[in-house]
Amino acid sequence: MKLSFTRYDLHCFHPFGISRNTHETYPEIFVYLEQDGIIGRGEASPSDRYGESADLIMSKLEKGIKFPLDPLSPDKFEANVLPQCNGIKAMEMAFSMAYLDWWTQKEGMAMKNFFGIDDKKGPQTSFTIAIGNINLIPQKVKEAEPYNILKVKLGTDHDYEIINAIRAETDKVIRVDANEGWNLETAVEMCKWLADKNVEYVEQPLPAENVAETAELKNKSPIPLFADENCIIPENIPEIAHAFDGINIKLMKCGSMLKAKEMIEMARELDLSIMLGCMIESSIGITAAAHLSPLVDHADLDGHLLIDNDPYIGVRIEDGRVVIPDGLGLGIELDSDQPGLK
Repeated sequence: MKLSFTRYDLHCFHPFGISRNTHETYPEIFVYLEQDGIIGRGEASPSDRYGESADLIMSKLEKGIKFPLDPLSPDKFEANVLPQCNGIKAMEMAFSMAYLDWWTQKEGMAMKNFFGIDDKKGPQTSFTIAIGNINLIPQKVKEAEPYNILKVKLGTDHDYEIINAIRAETDKVIRVDANEGWNLETAVEMCKWLADKNVEYVEQPLPAENVAETAELKNKSPIPLFADENCIIPENIPEIAHAFDGINIKLMKCGSMLKAKEMIEMARELDLSIMLGCMIESSIGITAAAHLSPLVDHADLDGHLLIDNDPYIGVRIEDGRVVIPDGLGLGIELDSDQPGLK
């Protein structure tokens, strides 16, 4: 199996701010696995929150990856190859995604059939309004017009102003993401206030290490709490289930399409609501996540909608709903003539 890879910088329409940082450009690593005339595509979207970077992933890839001599089932491939990524989850995800894309194409199968999903049941996606110039909120709300749900990043010293500015423009449902930006006192106050602002739930209100305080907040909050930074891999779910009402599963955090499916099943057993989220990603990563979206309650799969140079075509959004493409594998098509992309 031939491996190739390239770095590609995604550019946001607006600076994308969360409670801990703001970026305009997000470096991605596209990974390609080729054999028998078939190309499998994967994407790594590294997060500095978890000690990852594009340079680190490129360095690991340049040192080489050993592949089995003969094609394996996806689970055996992951067991053989992913340990070579040294725990870099975004890199693991790129290989998991690329191989499953290659393997399902080889089997003459659409990936949605591999997962056994009904692609007519996909949820609506939210559209993110990130932290930034508050004077741009009317423009951002207008840009979000095709979407029925807004995801709003908070964790600033002017959170009330942000919500009030949005509410001056629209009464659409809001989902808040504080990205670990509050303390317990602030979170209790904010959750009570947000409950009167048509906010559906709050994501990761407190730092991930404050699970006990989050459990206390859950008992005081009139709106549900969802775990993001607290929920990375399957083993995290039973550890934090008592402190949250739901979890946000992101492919780039868990490092495996198969593990993401396992996390969905585990959350169902624990009666947790499930959101499928994303980083800033191209249509490769978002389309991969979309293949699991019919299995979850909520979707935040807008990473490709926030950039102006997506080099691929894949998942579509129709009437706010995530629509999986037809075709074998992921169903991805290249939409760029930039050298190195496949």
